[in-house]
Amino acid sequence: MSEDIVYVDANTLENFMRDVFIGLGVPEEDATIIADVLITSDKRGIDSHGIQRCKMYYDRIKEGIYEAITKIDIIKEGPTTALLDGNCGIGHVIAHKAMKMAIEKAKKYGLGAVAVKNSTHFGIAGYYSLMAIEEGMIGITVTNARPSIPPTFGCEPMLGTNPLTVGAPTDEKFPFLIDCATSIIQRGKVEINARINKPLPENTVIDDKGEIMTDPNKILDEMLERKASLLPLGGKGEETAGYKGYGYATVVELLSAALQDGIYLRDTLGIVEDNQKRLKVGHFFLAINAESFIGGDSFKKTAGNIMRDLRGSRKIPGVGRIYTAGEKEYIAENERKKSGIPLNKSLQNDIKIMQNELGLKKHKFPFS
Repeated sequence: MSEDIVYVDANTLENFMRDVFIGLGVPEEDATIIADVLITSDKRGIDSHGIQRCKMYYDRIKEGIYEAITKIDIIKEGPTTALLDGNCGIGHVIAHKAMKMAIEKAKKYGLGAVAVKNSTHFGIAGYYSLMAIEEGMIGITVTNARPSIPPTFGCEPMLGTNPLTVGAPTDEKFPFLIDCATSIIQRGKVEINARINKPLPENTVIDDKGEIMTDPNKILDEMLERKASLLPLGGKGEETAGYKGYGYATVVELLSAALQDGIYLRDTLGIVEDNQKRLKVGHFFLAINAESFIGGDSFKKTAGNIMRDLRGSRKIPGVGRIYTAGEKEYIAENERKKSGIPLNKSLQNDIKIMQNELGLKKHKFPFS
């Protein structure tokens, strides 16, 4: 591990992030939710969406792109459905309320679906599916995002990385949770590689002529100019079925915009309202209560059997083990309870900036 890496206890980081948002005028209850979403990402080994993103939210709140005080309106509500307007507040807070509503409806009626418009980036989608899992339910979360993915045979970024996230409880110590973009890599991975000057794998990004790119710093610059695109799952063209990732990204766009009469495709790059730039996205949340079907315990047992059968299947020679979705994150969480959260030099500098500008001297870090 690089000598520039330091490890910080998760509680220390969580408390710091909470106080950062309070320092920006975010209500304490909301700041606690945001910090919990971010630290959950770091705990689970998803370094692209934890403390890595804190400075981004910090800057956007300071610039007025996001509202520090989140005002959520219920536009329409039925027994199993609801449509919310997040009024460009903080996405984590909006998404937390939306999934909580979906869960409450599913407890009563078996299913709960909540669509959201005028929201903002909400961190890891898996957090909200985990909320449903903790209540013994299947949780599905989707969100659109600023354009990054081109259509198959295209070279203009049109769709976001648009995660399609599904989680389910099992009778094991960890749930099934698939939380990933519909692109091969997401922007956060490019940002991580840029921080450590590491080239990206081949066949993950193309330029505006359809040629492969690997330099993460150049990619980030070109993405700002809409001259670089992250390839969808399956890759470039149809030979390796890139149309599948393109298609699923479009499904997410529909669920995140069409149900809401919300922002989509190019408009997620930002629109100006009352002389203020806004970066809006939409979300969709679905909670499915297994008790309304076969029963919770029976569902968990079958789900667990499926996971165990998959892990116990025949392996490629020389491979140690097979994993199921959510297992590596469970392992990472146990490891990081002991080791702490790794922070590279760039993240250390971000923390120092926020700490100094907000006067948060009570938080002690080994690099302060």
